[in-house]
Amino acid sequence: MTPIYLIQDRLVPKEEVRVSPDDRGYYFGDGIYEVFRVYGGKLFEAEAHFHRLERTAAAVRIDLPAASSELKKQLEQLIAANSLVEGTVYLQITRGAAPRNHMFPAQAEPVLMAYTTELKRPVHTMQQGISVVTMEDIRWLRCDLKTLNLLPNTLAKQYALDQGADDVVLHRSGLVTECSASNVMIVKEGAVITHPADNLILHGITRAVALRLARELGIPVAETPFTLDDLRQAEEAFVTGTTIEVTPVISVDGIPVASGSPGPVTRRLQQAFEQAISSCIPQ
Repeated sequence: MTPIYLIQDRLVPKEEVRVSPDDRGYYFGDGIYEVFRVYGGKLFEAEAHFHRLERTAAAVRIDLPAASSELKKQLEQLIAANSLVEGTVYLQITRGAAPRNHMFPAQAEPVLMAYTTELKRPVHTMQQGISVVTMEDIRWLRCDLKTLNLLPNTLAKQYALDQGADDVVLHRSGLVTECSASNVMIVKEGAVITHPADNLILHGITRAVALRLARELGIPVAETPFTLDDLRQAEEAFVTGTTIEVTPVISVDGIPVASGSPGPVTRRLQQAFEQAISSCIPQ
């Protein structure tokens, strides 16, 4: 079946999608995006994703082409058009097309594009865990905004792959921030610890769900910076993200985290997340 894309407010075959060479997203990365998880044909945590989209749009001064309620309906139509059951929806909005100039164009219509991708849950990876390497976080200071400017993140991810690892843990002068496309947490004395949701990290939707579930389970939570030494000496470590859910980290820079196997707190959170998914799928 030919993939169907959402362009502005129209559903069209992929072959009909066209990108203007004057689009500011193309030559400035002047745009924003969201990646939604789909379980059972339904958007997961849609309200939280749209809240973040609105926040980012306001911060970079891009007008959303429609209200979040209308955008949600359009994405649901896109999911139905592609018969997507399990996967993701990528939504991107650029400032629009205009002659290249650093100043905002006086007149430019935001350009919306969205598409779906089939993606199974990474069950094997979540069971086995991943390895990470560390590197200095040299990105800009508004990592809380979900913009198209992701070259530093792609370079970081490739650095990890070049080292034979699955991902990179970024740090600023020894204080851990996040991974290339996910948030990172540790377990210390039975408590879940993660960097606070400030300007240095993306305010992950799965991060928020994991912290909420931890509190519901009676697991202590601390949103406070921790160091590379804390990471290396942690009882457990795991990452959270839209496509990876709750995935254990079993080694850092080639050194095992604790026993080198996923820990009990991580397993409890995985089970709780599984239940959260099940509760949102129509029976």
